[in-house]
Amino acid sequence: MTTNRQPTASQLGRRRSLALNKGTESYQERRNEIAKVAAEIFNKRGFKGTSLSAVADALGTDRASLYYYIANKRELFDEVVREVSEANVATAEAVLAQDAPALEKLRTLVVALMSSYAAHYPLLYVYIRENLSHVESDRTAWSKYMRSLNHRYEEVFTAIVQEGIDDGTIRPLASAQVLAFGIIGMIGWTNRWFVPQKSAESAETIGTAFAELALGGLVA
Repeated sequence: MTTNRQPTASQLGRRRSLALNKGTESYQERRNEIAKVAAEIFNKRGFKGTSLSAVADALGTDRASLYYYIANKRELFDEVVREVSEANVATAEAVLAQDAPALEKLRTLVVALMSSYAAHYPLLYVYIRENLSHVESDRTAWSKYMRSLNHRYEEVFTAIVQEGIDDGTIRPLASAQVLAFGIIGMIGWTNRWFVPQKSAESAETIGTAFAELALGGLVA
């Protein structure tokens, strides 16, 4: 006599751990596919409004099948935010490497960051409110990695400001790091009021205005 019992949560957890450790290409491709679809739903519904069932429906599968690839909604959110943050760091590093004046690099980077907040709304806004020093034990590795990404991004921003100070185009009103953090903070504060679907002005317009506002006070 055979039964069609579904695997238990603990059994799925063990299978998921084994698959992650094995790291086959097909398994990772499926995880990436799930993360991509989830990102679209997070963008539309926000973190609270997104369920694993909704992600499963969008993928044309059942919720139980997702547990083989992802433990819960939080892990899925972390995966998506990690990918977006990595992309932002890559963009920043590419801007730093450009053969362009420091002021132009800063202007490009400010607009790019604001545009990223809008393109992935509200994922990054939820993320910047995270206290990465106080997370669940199962998110420690993710938290450590995300802090390293944050540091890399801040280093790039600071390096560009330092370029401007060194070539005399930016006034040394404070250290390059303080000036960089001030600009990043100004953009991050938009999490309190910017909603792409309701905003009369686009993220690019706002980013450009912020760039001019910040640089207008820095230009030597």
